[in-house]
Amino acid sequence: MPCIDRLPAIPLLASDPYLSIWMPADTMTQTDACHWSGPAKPIRGVLTVDGAACRFLGAGPEPEADLTELKVTATRTCFTSEFAGVRLETCFASPALPQDLDLLSMPVTLVTLSAVSLDGAEHDVRVKLHLSDRLCYDGDIRPAMSGASFVLNGKSTAWCGQTTQKPLSHSADHSTIDWGYLYLSADGETTLVGDGLQTCCSLSAGGPAAQLIIAYDDIASINYFGDLCKPWYRRDGRQITDAIRCVQEHFDTILNDCARLDARLAEDARSAAGEDYERLVNAAWRHTFAAHKLIATPAGEMAFLSKENDSNGCIGTVDVSYPSIPIFLKYCPELVNALCRPVLEFASMPVWTEDFAPHDVGRYPLATGQVYAARRHVGQGECYPPYYLYPAGTDVWDVRYQMPVEECGNMLIMLEAGRAFGADPALAKQYRSLLDTWVQYLVKYGEDPDEQLCTDDFAGHLAHNVNLAAKAIIGVACYARLTGEESYAKQAKTMAEHLLEKIGDKGNTPLTLDGQGWSMKYNLLWDKVLGLGLMPESFYAAETASYLPRINTYGLPLDSRADYTKSDWICWTARMADDAAVRTALIAPIAKELRETTSRVPFSDWYDTKTGRYVAFIARSVQGGIFALML
Repeated sequence: MPCIDRLPAIPLLASDPYLSIWMPADTMTQTDACHWSGPAKPIRGVLTVDGAACRFLGAGPEPEADLTELKVTATRTCFTSEFAGVRLETCFASPALPQDLDLLSMPVTLVTLSAVSLDGAEHDVRVKLHLSDRLCYDGDIRPAMSGASFVLNGKSTAWCGQTTQKPLSHSADHSTIDWGYLYLSADGETTLVGDGLQTCCSLSAGGPAAQLIIAYDDIASINYFGDLCKPWYRRDGRQITDAIRCVQEHFDTILNDCARLDARLAEDARSAAGEDYERLVNAAWRHTFAAHKLIATPAGEMAFLSKENDSNGCIGTVDVSYPSIPIFLKYCPELVNALCRPVLEFASMPVWTEDFAPHDVGRYPLATGQVYAARRHVGQGECYPPYYLYPAGTDVWDVRYQMPVEECGNMLIMLEAGRAFGADPALAKQYRSLLDTWVQYLVKYGEDPDEQLCTDDFAGHLAHNVNLAAKAIIGVACYARLTGEESYAKQAKTMAEHLLEKIGDKGNTPLTLDGQGWSMKYNLLWDKVLGLGLMPESFYAAETASYLPRINTYGLPLDSRADYTKSDWICWTARMADDAAVRTALIAPIAKELRETTSRVPFSDWYDTKTGRYVAFIARSVQGGIFALML
C-alpha cells in the first residue's frame, strides 16, 4: 500500500508570505500548485522513460505517474512516483533553519530528483521541471515579461520577471507578489521559455540526484517606516545571486541540516505528545516561517514581520505574533524580540498617543503605521497613508475597534517569555517607559475588562471576558519579572485571587466574569510555562479535565458561542494539562481534522469542530502556537 502523508495542502515553496506555494490535493498530479490565497502558480514536472512521458507534478496533458509515497516533514516534502519500470524520487526542501538566520531569510528552495530502476533494466530517463512566470505577477492578466539565462558558478541558471518593475507597489490580503524576479538554477540545461523557466536533465538509474535551486528576488521586502528594507541575509550587501551561489556550494550540507532538524523535531514532538502531535508539528513548521519576512532594519537590527493571512493582511499584528511565539521560544527566542521590535518602534512615534499597545504596524508589505481600527478604510491593493509621519493629536483610529487589554498583555508577555527563554533583555530595557504605561493600563482596566475586542475578534465585542482578565494578570506578572518590580508581582497575585473567587477552581469555568457560558482558558498557559505561581495546580487539573466531555469530532470548541475552534489555542490548553491522557484527547482531533478535512487550504487554525471544514484563516503564522506543548 502507498505510504501517503495526508494533509489538506502540501507545501512546495515556503519562504515568505509571497513565496508560499502549495499543492491543494491528495496527490501531486491532481491539479496545479497555487499560492496560499488560491491563485494558480503552476510548477509542472514531466518524467520521460524510454521516450514515453508522464506527469509527476502538476497538471498537464501527459498521463499521471503513480504516486507511491509522500512524506511531509518539517522542512521537506518528498514523494516517489513510478512509471514504466522507473521510480522517481523528488524532494522540495525549504531551509527554515533557526540556527542559521541568514539561510532562513533566503527565499530559496532546494529540489532533488533521482531515479531507480524497478525492473533491473537500463532506461533512458529524462526529467523536465517547469516554473510558470505566474509566480512573478498578481492577477490573471499577464504583463510584459522578460528574462534570460546565464551560467552561475558553473550551473545553468535562468530568470524571468516583469519588464516594468514596481516594488512594494500594492498592499492587500489575498494578493500575490507583483514585482521581483524568479530564478531557477540546475544541473541540467535551464532556459527561459514562453511562459516561465524550464530545466531538463538526464538521470542515471541509481546514480546521483540532480540538484535544482528555485529562488525569488523580491528586490525590496518591506517598507519599514519609510525605508525600503531587504531580507536579513542582504544586510551586508549580498544579492540573490549570492544566495543561489551559497546554496550551490553547500547544497548537501543544507539538506543534511534539514534532515537533522526534521529528526530533532519529530523526537521532540513524540516526547511531548505522541505521533498525532508529530503530525501537527510537521504541518506547522514551514507554514509558520513562511507567514513571516525576516528583514534588516535601517539600524541593522532584526525585524520579523508576519502577514495576517486571510483576515485583513496586516503586518506585524501583535495578537497574531502572540499565539505564534512557542515555536520561536523553543528554537530561536531572539526572533520573539524581532517580532516585538517594530511594534515598540511604532508605539514610540508621535502619532501613537494611546496609553495602550498598538494592534499592528501596517498592512503587508507596508509597515507604515497601524491600520486596524483606522477611520479611513483603504481598499485591497491600495496603500494606507503613512501614519508613522502624522503628528501627535491626529485623529486616526476609532477607539471602539482597538484591543487595549489584549495588546498590552501580549507585548508584556512576549517580551518576558522571550527573555526567560534566552532573548536579549536589552530590548525591553530600551523601551521601559512604554512598558510602564502598558502595565498601568492593565492594572487599571484589566481585572474586569469592559466591552472590548480580544484576539478572537471574529466573535465580536465581549464585556467581562475571563480570558482577557487572565491575560491582564499574566501581563502584570510578566512585567514584574521583566523589571524586578516586586509590587507588580504582588498586584498580579491579588488580581489572580480575585479571578479565582469569581470563576472557581472546580473546572467548567465561565466565558465571562458574570458567569455566562464557558471557554478554554488558553491565556493561562504562561502561568504554567513561566512558573508564575498565580493559580493552584488543582485549578489546571480540574479545568483541563472539564474540557473532555465538550470535545467534538474534530476538536474542542473555542467557547460556548459556536462549534468552531482555534487549533493554536487547543495546543496551548493541552500544555496546561499535566495528565498525558488529557493532552492526547485534546490533540488527537486536530490530527484527525488534518487527515480528513475537505477544505483544500494550508493548515487552517479556525475550523468547525463538527464538520472539519475551515471557517477562515489560511496559512497563518499563529500555527507556531502548535509548539506550546514543547515548552
